[in-house]
Amino acid sequence: MYESGLMIGHFEPLHLGQMRSILDAAGQAKTLHIVIMAHPSPHPNFNITLQDKARWLQMACANLPFIHIHTTDEIELPLHESFADVSIDVVASNAKLQRLTEALNLPAKTVLFIAENHPLADCVAQSDVKEQLLMQVITTPLQPDFDSYAIARDPVAHWSAIHPQARADYTKTVAIVGGESSGKTTLVHKLANYYGASFALEMGRIYVGTDLGGSEIGLQYSDYGPIALHHAQAIRDAASVATAPVTIIDTDFVTTQAFCEEYEGRTHPFVAACIDEFRLDHTIMLDNNTPWVADGMRSLGDPDARGRFEQRLVDIFARHNIEPHVIDKPDYDARYKQALLLIDQFIYGKKP
Repeated sequence: MYESGLMIGHFEPLHLGQMRSILDAAGQAKTLHIVIMAHPSPHPNFNITLQDKARWLQMACANLPFIHIHTTDEIELPLHESFADVSIDVVASNAKLQRLTEALNLPAKTVLFIAENHPLADCVAQSDVKEQLLMQVITTPLQPDFDSYAIARDPVAHWSAIHPQARADYTKTVAIVGGESSGKTTLVHKLANYYGASFALEMGRIYVGTDLGGSEIGLQYSDYGPIALHHAQAIRDAASVATAPVTIIDTDFVTTQAFCEEYEGRTHPFVAACIDEFRLDHTIMLDNNTPWVADGMRSLGDPDARGRFEQRLVDIFARHNIEPHVIDKPDYDARYKQALLLIDQFIYGKKP
């Protein structure tokens, strides 16, 4: 058992193979320090920060107090996992490890954990390199089922390998919007079942049931802020337990704003802020050309009202520089199939 251990990596994304290596190292050291670095070639479709990665590991190791998480912007330290063509410069590595040791105030006999196939593992087999290196090198077992670089290049294809704490940052939100009685909620449930995806329900409808007694008669301007706030939390909750690379959202903040403008004749600034701050990844807008179905809660049923509300949605989208993917097929099954094609293309990278 070593007093102190050090592991360095990109962890982008954090995956189960890395966690197994971390647990193996933690079993050999009384205290394990994990240093997270910025990725030199981050995936263009995901905006991942050092803070995101620190949060993943902090949450994953929250009940393992002997593991300590750190971050650094330096990207040339000897990683736990390394590219096949990496070359080891012992002098340069020692200098960087020395700076890191001083910054973290690590004990003098801290050991460095690397994977069994790391080039450094071959280097330390040479006695002269072993003596020159600042830290003793300890290897962790290979995790052949997890290719960190394949996972980093295509997180969607390797979804099951991504650690649950990281999945919220790798799922893409898709909002299904449209006028009243356009089939949004049914489509949400069909898509969620097809992809095995988490979903967030329409918060305005839930709010009317829980806070207004089931009818819009009591709805007023002051209700739109809470509706938007609750919707933001519902989206966050759905993404935090994402079960697929796509998370389905029933309506969006634009729809909430459209109802506010329709009923109250004015724009709600908090809802406007939610549209910009809680940006959804994709929006599918259903044309309001399906049969009207009265359910005791809907009130915009005549053709003029339906057309006016749809135009409000279009105007608000333009106001906030959102370009929805429009589905104008009146047949429900055709809408479902078109939505599948859009999600397959934009989320899963399938060619249309």
